[in-house]
Amino acid sequence: MTSSFSLTGINRTLLRSGLERYRNALVVIVASVMAIALTLTLLAPASAPNLARPSHADQVMLLTESWAKGDVIALVRHGERCDRSTTQCLGPADGVTVRGEAAVKVLGADFDQLGLQNAEIYSSMLTRARQTASAMFVRPVEAQDWLFNCRGTMLRDALKHKVAGQNLILVSHSECMDQLLVDMHLSTSTTFGYGATLFIQASGTNGEPQMLGYIEPKDWGSIVPVMTASSRHGFEASQF
Repeated sequence: MTSSFSLTGINRTLLRSGLERYRNALVVIVASVMAIALTLTLLAPASAPNLARPSHADQVMLLTESWAKGDVIALVRHGERCDRSTTQCLGPADGVTVRGEAAVKVLGADFDQLGLQNAEIYSSMLTRARQTASAMFVRPVEAQDWLFNCRGTMLRDALKHKVAGQNLILVSHSECMDQLLVDMHLSTSTTFGYGATLFIQASGTNGEPQMLGYIEPKDWGSIVPVMTASSRHGFEASQF
């Protein structure tokens, strides 16, 4: 009888010891997973700021100031593609839709209010980009091959075409917007809609270009109050 009780006690001790080892191992595993997840989060590239969010009002003010100085490169995605929509096409199947043309005309008016006096404008050679540029701007826009064949060279080519004191507006494609983000070591997790615009500050000095953020066409109105406040502080920029 005594021997039986002894064996039972030993078994219980072994069981408790095994459970403690299992618990300790589980704690170590959970802690390791959390540490790895935190490290990956901290090391992950930052995303371009969404200028429509109130938390990025300072970026909007910086955009206003930089635009007035002619220090901005704006990369615009073309309008709605005809070959990926069931709505009426404006013309050729590789172009934009009638709805897309109407939307980018509004976007062009937004840019016009922002100010086009000191801006150079180029577009991709593809039909949808040329149609977008024609709808946005009353002036003729020169088409450039590098605004479509942009793999690995988007930022370099944009900076090469940037003239000091002149803003640069580029009508291009979502792939080239992603390439610009890659070139600036930023995350490409953002999906840019038709007519979305990326803004970077490029003063032409030895400093690195700075990502200011992006804006979707429907959100331009949300940054008007910030632009108005900026102009009241002496920035030479019109409201939009």
